Amino acid sequence: MTVRAVFERVLRAVERWEVLDAPSYPVEHGVSLTFLLTGRYARPLQDVLHGVWLGHPLHPALVTVPIGSWTTALVLDVLDATGRGGAGARPAARTAVRVGVAGAVASAATGLTDWQHAHDQARRVGLVHAGLNSGALALYTWSLADRARGRAARARVTAATGYAITLGSAWLGGALTYRHGMGTDHAARSYEPRRFTDVAAAADLRDGDPLPVDVDGMPVVLVASGDTVHAVGGRCPHQAGPLGEGWLHRGELVCPWHGSRFDLATGEPTQGPSTAPLPCFDARIRDGRVEVRRRADWRTPTAVTAIQEASR
Repeated sequence: MTVRAVFERVLRAVERWEVLDAPSYPVEHGVSLTFLLTGRYARPLQDVLHGVWLGHPLHPALVTVPIGSWTTALVLDVLDATGRGGAGARPAARTAVRVGVAGAVASAATGLTDWQHAHDQARRVGLVHAGLNSGALALYTWSLADRARGRAARARVTAATGYAITLGSAWLGGALTYRHGMGTDHAARSYEPRRFTDVAAAADLRDGDPLPVDVDGMPVVLVASGDTVHAVGGRCPHQAGPLGEGWLHRGELVCPWHGSRFDLATGEPTQGPSTAPLPCFDARIRDGRVEVRRRADWRTPTAVTAIQEASR
């Protein structure tokens, strides 16, 4: 059996573990309650942990800290155990373990914040991923305590065990991202249509009411505001939520699934969990019909007033 087949079998087994569903909901509720206890800081804190400010999920960036630090500690431990590291190897390894522990705690906070929105198989894989990471963190914390007591041999053994668990957990983390799409951009990024395309009757527009339309198989949402028409992608970048079923809150489009909010003028997320912007379109009204065209630079304003376009 190949290495790939072994890992595939493990992943499929985890995905089928329905027994994980029962404990997953109390964990999710615990995460939600923790944020609720912060009161008005709940949303800003979640946005920080999601990485809305970064324009990219924060969790993948932070996981490099414990993995890199603990890899460094492993090399230093080997050098120390073989007598080739000199006097500085042991304290340097202790420092690397400390940095890794701090990074693991920060990574866990961001990971749980993202995981609370997972569903079905991804939810189960994420729970096992979190459990393995917690076990590795506990082992490294134990190793750190042993290092402080001068029990170098046992500290190296517990650290090496924690490192092996970390590698296995990292593989599951990769499956969450690349197989289940957690943290990836689910919005349609096609550059079509390049020409203005008829998508709806102007009479169907209701001021402030999102109107879902289809543009060559791609979902788009139209929002009228006075004599201005906004057109943005209809699929939430977070987990492909149907934005056509969403609503406006203070002029921002809200995803009905997980509450991400988007600026209609730029497509930029103003509230997570989405960290990626929406694709945007030019919009105009001609002869009582709404026409849209993909705007290549989707970070520029998308609103085009019907009066201006009709006069061109």
